[in-house]
Amino acid sequence: MLKKLLIIAGVVGVAALVVKKVKASSDERALWHEATTAPDLR
Repeated sequence: MLKKLLIIAGVVGVAALVVKKVKASSDERALWHEATTAPDLR
C-alpha cells in the first residue's frame, strides 16, 4: 500500500514539474514574440 502511494506521489510530482516547465517555456516564447515584433503604431 505504501509503495503504491509513493509511486503515485512521484508521478504527480513529475507531472507538476512538466507542467511548470511547459508554462515557463510558453511564457518566455510569448515575451520574446512581444519583444521582437514591430510595434503597432496605428
